[in-house]
Amino acid sequence: MSDPTDDDMLIQTDVSDSVSAGSSTVTDTVVEAKDINVWYDDDQALHDISLAIPERQVTAMIGPSGCGKSTFLRCINRMNDLIDAARVDGELYLGDKNVYDADVDPVALRRRVGMVFQKPNPFPKSIRENVLYGLKVQGIDADYDKVVEESLRKAALWDEVKDRLDESGLELSGGQQQRLCIARAIAPDPEVILMDEPASALDPIATSQIEDLIADLAEQYTVVIVTHNMQQAARISDKTAVFLTGGELVEFDDTQKIFENPESERVEDYITGKFG
Repeated sequence: MSDPTDDDMLIQTDVSDSVSAGSSTVTDTVVEAKDINVWYDDDQALHDISLAIPERQVTAMIGPSGCGKSTFLRCINRMNDLIDAARVDGELYLGDKNVYDADVDPVALRRRVGMVFQKPNPFPKSIRENVLYGLKVQGIDADYDKVVEESLRKAALWDEVKDRLDESGLELSGGQQQRLCIARAIAPDPEVILMDEPASALDPIATSQIEDLIADLAEQYTVVIVTHNMQQAARISDKTAVFLTGGELVEFDDTQKIFENPESERVEDYITGKFG
């Protein structure tokens, strides 16, 4: 991989020790939100969101539709910047740098914070060119063959496509397409991987493959996932943040505690299906 650029230095990810909410275990915090508020025109979507996301763990965001989970996810890599009506207030740190500082280049930020969307969205290019897209569009020089193989291996796809790299990514199955998108996201070697409902459009077998892959990725990356599937959050995450109606973060703690002994009665009611 190429040497760090000036833009990379603006969003360096040196992390400091901190204690995650509700836990006595000292961990390295990679992403920390402080009083994040988001508006779409005059409608406030998030209210004073503060939480610390630990390094190399899976953090799940759960809650009913419209509660702000995906909006918060997009705050981390400033994807809300692409929405004209959106306005973000507060501080959000990647390591020790507030990503909303004026000197942060959002394009460079997104190299450090990859994203995988709900519906697989490979480009109408070859499998190889899909993986390399982010590097080439940013002018990153690298051993491309090595990057392709390593990224596809990390995405658990190499053995299935190693003899088909010149074929279109659109010819793959839905589950394979989503793993290709994961390979594309990790090719620039990010610090954090964001996933917005990455398995909701997939069949149960493909969903299981994605869940297994997420567990593997967390050994090297910090993974933040939005999911409507509470069982999925319980299976794959270390930490869970519960957003409820009105864009409020009601509880953030170890996943086991959230599902077995939440502090909030509102969270218990949501977990047990009394509303949602």
